[in-house]
Amino acid sequence: MPYLPPPPSGAWAHQVARSGFEVVLFEPTDDGHQFAGCTTAVEDGCAWIVDYEIHIDAAWRTRSARVAGRSGARSRTVLLETDGGGRWHVDGRATPHLDGCLDVDLESSAMTNALPVHRLNLATGERAQAPAAYVRALDLSVERLEQQYVRMSDQDGYQRYHYSAPAFDFSCRLLYDEAGLVLDYPGIAVRAA
Repeated sequence: MPYLPPPPSGAWAHQVARSGFEVVLFEPTDDGHQFAGCTTAVEDGCAWIVDYEIHIDAAWRTRSARVAGRSGARSRTVLLETDGGGRWHVDGRATPHLDGCLDVDLESSAMTNALPVHRLNLATGERAQAPAAYVRALDLSVERLEQQYVRMSDQDGYQRYHYSAPAFDFSCRLLYDEAGLVLDYPGIAVRAA
């Protein structure tokens, strides 16, 4: 079942792993979508702010992401650009360790888990690897994150996925709304609006 277009905005309350809030504005473009968001949070006693602008194409492949972060007296900006086929540049430099990644995943964002789900469009019971260009919240370092999504049976009309990220020894069940946005990300965030 295809997803509905994203609403004008979305918001998540981050909880357990961190205390904070994320707001994102969704805007259609001629060739896909633009997402402009901000997360403010406190994690392990450290307060941080991450602003982001992500451009995706019509197939929900990330094309670029500009991420700006502040924590204490430090501020940093990073620009990720990709050809849509899995080759990336970070701040203008080729980054072969990200080859094959089609999505950006921000540690600071619950919203970015919508990108692979839309792009993959899995049927119930199907699974897929979805490695991502992963941007850390505190220092905006970029690394490769291996991830897997398995489409489970729907719950009350909402899609469910088993999500795992072996590098963090983390797995959970994600619940998505009719627009393919995360409603419940256990231990991380819940949809607030």
